[in-house]
Amino acid sequence: MRPLCVLLAAAALAASGCAAGRTVVPVRVPPAVSAMPAALATLDLSSHEDTVRMVATVIVRDLGLPLPGTVMVYVYSSRQVFERGLIDDGQVSRVRAAELSDFAVGVGKRRQLLLHHESNVGRGEWVRLVAHELSHVAQIELSEGEGRAEQWLAEGMAEWVAFRVLERLRLDTVVRRRVVAVETVRDHPAVVARRLDLETLGTPRGFTVRHLREGSHPTYQLAYLLTDYLIARDGFDRVVEYFRSFATRVDRRGNFAAAFGQSLGEFEQEALAHLTTSTH
Repeated sequence: MRPLCVLLAAAALAASGCAAGRTVVPVRVPPAVSAMPAALATLDLSSHEDTVRMVATVIVRDLGLPLPGTVMVYVYSSRQVFERGLIDDGQVSRVRAAELSDFAVGVGKRRQLLLHHESNVGRGEWVRLVAHELSHVAQIELSEGEGRAEQWLAEGMAEWVAFRVLERLRLDTVVRRRVVAVETVRDHPAVVARRLDLETLGTPRGFTVRHLREGSHPTYQLAYLLTDYLIARDGFDRVVEYFRSFATRVDRRGNFAAAFGQSLGEFEQEALAHLTTSTH
């Protein structure tokens, strides 16, 4: 594996660089017309720079999502260093950083990726993580702010995009991921109780509380299936426009109704019926 510190700009390296388990890589995002940076068979997934640029190319070129010209990528070697980085690099409060570092392995913020690279993570899962968090960066670009949209939709869209990136790079398939998600949520408490409570899942804090109580993976896969259904029904462009609407009006309920033609409660009942059918 090549050294983690990549010298893209001397000034950036001098200001931050690689120290005490913390790597900083400023990555320039290719324009939408760019070709893939390398043949798929020869992609160097041990390079953080190459991985982020590769994933960004698919997100911008193939999915049409906006990303800033440069993304600052912070990679941390341990949860302790990750927690410190969330505070120092991501400007996250100490309480929130302690909470996030306990379960999360990545955070996408405005023009930033903060990632905990666990030594035993597989290449597919690493690419999924990068794609998921870059999707959040794109959502922030669309919304011109963080945490404005429904959190379940933000997380579900990030997984939806990540699965398509994996398929584009021939690391997995969307069909397999969807099957796994359906199997995962079959016994999810919210599905069994027939009460999704999207109002709670719609806030960052509520989403965190739910997945800590009901399981991280099942809750994220529930969000993915809800988003997958919404996109199948109304199209990916409609979801993109929903996020963009927050740049001019921060109104969770109003923006959802305007984008999708129904209230959040009405969608919840429709989606629950769909989930009940698909998981039984």
